[in-house]
Amino acid sequence: MSDSVDILVIGGGITGAGIALEAARRGASVLLVEQKDFAWGTSSRSSKLVHGGLRYLREGAIGLTRESVLERRQLLHDAPGLVEPQRFLIGHYRGRSPGQALMRLGLAVYDLLGGERHRHAVDAAGYAQLAPHTRQDGLLSGSGYLDAKTDDARLVWRVLEEARSHGAQIRNYTQVDQLILEQGRVRGAHLRGEDGQTADVRARCVISATGVWADRLRQSLGQAPKLRPLRGSHLLIPLWRLPVAQSISLFHPRDGRPVFAYPWEGMALVGTTDIDHPHDLNQEPGITSDEIQYLLEAVQHTCPHLNIEVKDVVSTYAGVRPVVSSGAADPSKETRDHIVLNEQGLITVTGGKLTTFRAIALDTLKHAAKAHPELGLKWDEHPILSPNPAGPTLLKLEPVEQERLLGRYGARAESFVASADPRDCVAMAGTRIWWSELAWIAHHESVRHLDDLLLRRTRLGLILPRGAQDLLPQIKHRVQPALQWDEARWEHECARYAELIARCYSLPSSLKERRA
Repeated sequence: MSDSVDILVIGGGITGAGIALEAARRGASVLLVEQKDFAWGTSSRSSKLVHGGLRYLREGAIGLTRESVLERRQLLHDAPGLVEPQRFLIGHYRGRSPGQALMRLGLAVYDLLGGERHRHAVDAAGYAQLAPHTRQDGLLSGSGYLDAKTDDARLVWRVLEEARSHGAQIRNYTQVDQLILEQGRVRGAHLRGEDGQTADVRARCVISATGVWADRLRQSLGQAPKLRPLRGSHLLIPLWRLPVAQSISLFHPRDGRPVFAYPWEGMALVGTTDIDHPHDLNQEPGITSDEIQYLLEAVQHTCPHLNIEVKDVVSTYAGVRPVVSSGAADPSKETRDHIVLNEQGLITVTGGKLTTFRAIALDTLKHAAKAHPELGLKWDEHPILSPNPAGPTLLKLEPVEQERLLGRYGARAESFVASADPRDCVAMAGTRIWWSELAWIAHHESVRHLDDLLLRRTRLGLILPRGAQDLLPQIKHRVQPALQWDEARWEHECARYAELIARCYSLPSSLKERRA
């Protein structure tokens, strides 16, 4: 790890990853550090959507919406197999918002801002055909449009890998103990690794991209807090129980809030809540019983004949969003735009959304370049992610598998397939993930704990029952050599992982009895 760099990026979520990539490809020496695992925070717990933010139009945020739909279009072009098109369908019911005319006007503007037409209208019969399990009484018609979805944690890793290919250094489980100040200006940071080793790193520019934790570094400089942490929680239900071919909007019967259900990694993903999170941010968040009941109520109201119950939930997850506080009484009314601050030489960026990470990174670097012209950043144009054509080994696979592997592994996809044990190049039951991916990830992707592997580098812990713990014996012999864990370490990691799954990714204990 270098003791002096041009730019020190603090935070290994999508915003920090985007800044590291954009800075490195523009000629800066970059070190990125993350206090936990890459994408551990909000960036692995989002709603997995790459979207323009249709609801922002209603709030008059034309600029944010336009930026978002253009970035969505670019990501669909640059990251096939990782960012994929997702159809959305909204039903219009008698006496319920949103009305047909207003929605179709909004979708026309949405398409206009993105420069492409994706909207379509269907009558009641057409809607019933597309969403046969939804409520039909009072149904007038439906409206459809296009956005996109992704594996958010894999997107972070792709961006980090590309940053590393341009010379950036990346370190997980490395926290900032304190900032280094000289004459009242931030000039670097004192770092501490998980193993207790410390280092001082000096930097021409220090950028905090720590999301919901941003106020902590700011407050160490005497600044007033600006963030309102908001929790969004989700359910994962088998597609055979909640069969959705596209995203279905489930307007909640209690308050009219939009909740969605859409197909993701072979499951139906249901979300999201939007409530204040006053808890310790260093503790992994989990869903509450009230949130589960709220989300299930939306599903039960919209799809009454499916009889979805608590027992159908395979897993849950919750994330805390870094939302800039405006003092709005309703959390859902807070802006999702980002802010960039320069305070005593510390550049802080927070807020924003997954879809616009590249635009946020460029905006942040422009603030940095203004404060530090000596960085000499080059402002040439780049795609968000560089194209990676399939090599000879990949070309032997089916096109859909080529695209999936290129999406997940980028420039390393060819090396992965060429080196993989052919006997393990088969998908695990109930997933699209090959057994051979586990060994590759363990060897190449900075895995330090079992949850890094099962909750972020892969999503096995979300899409399989009990967090995929039933597969641990088969996983063990594939990853243990690369991780260099002895038996005691393996047993410790399994126990740690089991406790984490029970506490943060399963039903709360008050509902587990009902499921049984």
